[in-house]
Parts: sequence; C-alpha cells; structure tokens
Amino acid sequence: MRVAVPNKGRLHEPSVDLLERAGLPIERTANRKLYADTVDPDVSVLFARAADIPEYVRDGAAAVGITGRDQVVESGADLTELVDLEFGRCRLVLAAPEDGDIAAAAELAGGTVATEFPKITREYLERKGIDADVVEVTGATELTPHVEMADAIVDITSTGTTLRMNRLAVIDEVLESSVRLYAHPDHAADEKVQQLVTAFESVLAAEGKRYVMMNAPEGRLDEIREVIPGLGGPTVMDVAGEDTVAVHVVVDERDVFETVDDLKSVGASGILVTEIERLVE
Repeated sequence: MRVAVPNKGRLHEPSVDLLERAGLPIERTANRKLYADTVDPDVSVLFARAADIPEYVRDGAAAVGITGRDQVVESGADLTELVDLEFGRCRLVLAAPEDGDIAAAAELAGGTVATEFPKITREYLERKGIDADVVEVTGATELTPHVEMADAIVDITSTGTTLRMNRLAVIDEVLESSVRLYAHPDHAADEKVQQLVTAFESVLAAEGKRYVMMNAPEGRLDEIREVIPGLGGPTVMDVAGEDTVAVHVVVDERDVFETVDDLKSVGASGILVTEIERLVE
C-alpha cells in the first residue's frame, strides 16, 4: 500500500510525525525526496505536493493520501474520507478591503474575485446566486484588491492575522478545512487501509490522555473509584501476598493534577502517571 504525504510546507512534518506515532516510521533512504519505505514492508510513502495528492489517489498512484479537505474539494476528485486527522485546521473565506465598498457577498455582483481556489470559489458564487468573475492567481492573493486586480479574494486563513495585516475584512466563510486521510473508493475497505485507519484513530484517541497506575488498600476501592474521572471503570488487579490492589485507569490530562491529590487523600500510593502513545477504543 502506498501512502501519499505532503512533501513540504506546514503539513509535511505533522503528517510524518503521525505516521511515526502510528507505528510506521519512515526509513531514511537516498530517494526520500520522492518516496520511502516504512518499517512495514507492505506500506510505502510517496511524497507529493498537497495539491497534487488528490490526483495521485484518484489515479491509483497511491491507495490513500494525507491532505487538506480544501485540496480535495478543489480537485473535484471522488475520494472517500476516512479520518479527520485534526491538524492543519483553517477556513477558506471571502474577504475584501476594510475601507472598501463591499461589506456583503451580494455586493460582489459584476465584480471580480481573485483566488488560488477557482473551482471552490465559482461553486460558492453559484450557490449564492452571484454573477462575478473569478481570476486565478498562484500567490500573494491578499495583495490583489490593493493593486486593482480584484474587488475581493477567497483565500485560506487560520488566525486572520495575514488578512488584518493587509487591511482585509472577512465577509463570509466559504469552506472549513483540516487535514484528513482519503482513499480511492476502490481501496477504502482494503484490509491494510483499515489497519492504517485504526492506527491513526488510536493516536488521535490518545492525545490529551494519561495512564495512571497506583496501589490502593482493597477496602478503599469504592472511594478510589469515586475520585477517578476515567474512561469507564478502572482496571483492578490483586497484588500477590498483600491486602492491596493495583489500579490502572486512563484520565484526561487536564484532570491529572487534581486527581492525584484526590487519590492520595483516599489512600492510594505509588501513583505513576505516564503518557499514552496509542489508545484503541
């Protein structure tokens, strides 16, 4: 199975890190700029531009691909979304000069919109019933209204800082996006693809969680249960030769500080808190 991964930019490192945390670290090879093997002989990685990954998956060059929803929608590729990987979150927005005449989408009628996403933009304008020209640009989209190339833009924003720096105000949200795992429809149910889905989901499930282990007097087990904000009930095991039990539980990271203190107050000892790499629910 070949996995298409962004070859550079803000999506590259998080994608590679996710593969490693899922148990598929990439082996260092001389050809890593193009492709690489993983520790699983049945899984290899293809490095490509994020915008090209939908095409690679659609054409069968890769069984699955990691890329943004915005890139898949813009490509028009008929792909199966498998997992929202929960990074690279952003919005595609309609924006215009703060001191300009356009304060609502309807006011674009007869005007021009500059964007790197012409398909998405045309579909948005069509949904809104707005007759406006779309000009495709390949960079510096936010400058086009200030050099009279366009009346407004459709561009990606995460925090809005770049738009504000260029004196642009958001008029409407066009599309919400994040990085996701996509598959060719013919391969979505393949065993290896589903193994990858499970691996990624287990990494995402473990984020923000901690594994807490402790010893506790058997007679105070009910009190221990009451103060543990765990995922379901704790796991309880007898400790050989002692009137003590070992208690293991998964808790949210934000609850650890107070939980440890509460556990000590009801007799727990030897409390150990550790990170969780993967959690299969």
